[in-house]
Amino acid sequence: MNVHGKSRLTLIPCLAALALGARAQQLPNPYGENIGVDLAKKAAAAAVTEAKKNGWNVAVAVADTHGSLVYFERMDGTQYGSTLVAQEKARSAAQFKRPTKAFEEGVKGQGINQLGLPGAVPLEGGVPILVSGKIIGAIGVSGGTSAQDGQCATVGANAIAPQGPQAARPAKP
Repeated sequence: MNVHGKSRLTLIPCLAALALGARAQQLPNPYGENIGVDLAKKAAAAAVTEAKKNGWNVAVAVADTHGSLVYFERMDGTQYGSTLVAQEKARSAAQFKRPTKAFEEGVKGQGINQLGLPGAVPLEGGVPILVSGKIIGAIGVSGGTSAQDGQCATVGANAIAPQGPQAARPAKP
């Protein structure tokens, strides 16, 4: 106990939150104009093509910068639970300005405090969509493993504007 009658263990969540900040920062990119339905369909089509190529059944959601749904598609045979999960991954990636993989890695690294962040989805498969360095929305994919979902989402985002490995990297502290 310290002088204020509180346990020193209360510092642990705070320290974990600081560690999260170093590992999973938001992309430094500003928000741009919201993605329109035509570009959203293009991103979704690329993600679906990637899934079909690999024999995966997925649901794909594209959201605007606020996380609101712009376009959705679910392949035949995809589990019904993936409908909402894909939408939540897209919303999370847009609102937090980072791939949802950052949250998944944080939880795996014992940063379970992330589970308390409203709207943060700790599953790979949500990726911001960038055009001219600005986030115009995000794509979320669900139905496969986290890595498969992430692969499809990245292909979908890159169909709009190829970003290379820099796009998914968080800002340095």
